[in-house]
Amino acid sequence: MRLIETHAHLDAKPLADDLDGVLARARAAGVGDIVAPAYDPESWDAVAALAAAHPGVHAALGLHPWVADRDLDLDDLRARLLACGAVAVGEIGLDAKIDGPGMERQAEILRPQLRLARELDLPVILHDRGAAEHLVPLLREVYGDAPVRGVVHAFSRGPELARRYLDLGLHLGFGGAVTRPDARARRAAATAPPERIVLETDAPSIGLQDVPAGACEPRHVREVCLALAELRGLTADAAAALTTENARELFRLP
Repeated sequence: MRLIETHAHLDAKPLADDLDGVLARARAAGVGDIVAPAYDPESWDAVAALAAAHPGVHAALGLHPWVADRDLDLDDLRARLLACGAVAVGEIGLDAKIDGPGMERQAEILRPQLRLARELDLPVILHDRGAAEHLVPLLREVYGDAPVRGVVHAFSRGPELARRYLDLGLHLGFGGAVTRPDARARRAAATAPPERIVLETDAPSIGLQDVPAGACEPRHVREVCLALAELRGLTADAAAALTTENARELFRLP
C-alpha cells in the first residue's frame, strides 16, 4: 500500500519535536509523500526548509483566515512559492466560527491568493468552517466558468455541500471524520466521484476515532484509507491506489 498524506502541519508541535520519527513512522505505514501547508510568513520559512531537507515532503504556502488581520505581501508570497517549488497555495480560505478577523477581511486576503494560484497554475488548499455560503460565490467570482483546481481540506459535511464544491471542480480531502461512525462526512466519502477524493489527517490538529487530536501523525492516513475502503466497498490496496493517483495528479507530484 502506497499512500499520500495531503495535509499535515509538520512544522507544528508535537510533530516538529520528533520530525525524523514522524517521517520514519509515516514511511513504515506506506506514506510516500506528504503535503505540508503553511499559514503565515513565519511558517512559510519553516515549511520551505522542511521540504528542501526531506525528500517526499512538499510545501504549500498561504495566509490562513485565522491570521487575515496581517498584511499580505503578494509579491513576497509569489517569490516564495516559486523559490521552494510549492505544490499548492494554502492553507487559505474562510472561517465563520472564529473570534477574529471578520468575513469581509478574510475575503480581502483570500481573493488575491486565489488569483495568484491561477496565475501560477497551482491548486489551492481551502479551509472552510461554516463559511460555504461565502466561499462558493467568491470562488465563482475569481474562477468564473473555469474549474477550481484544488481541495476542500478536512471535509466533514454531507453530500449536499460536497456536491456544491464538486460542481466547481474541486477535490475533497477526507480525514479523521470518516473513521467516526456517525460522521456526516462518511456519506459524502461513500458517494463522491472516485477521481475527486484525496486523503489527509490535518495532523496534529484533528484526531481519528481512536486517536486523539494532538497524537495524530501522517502515518494515521492509513487508518483513513481503511475507513474509506470500507465505505466504498474497495480493498485497502484499491483505495490507496485510487487516492494516491488523485493526489499525484492534483498536486503534480512526481
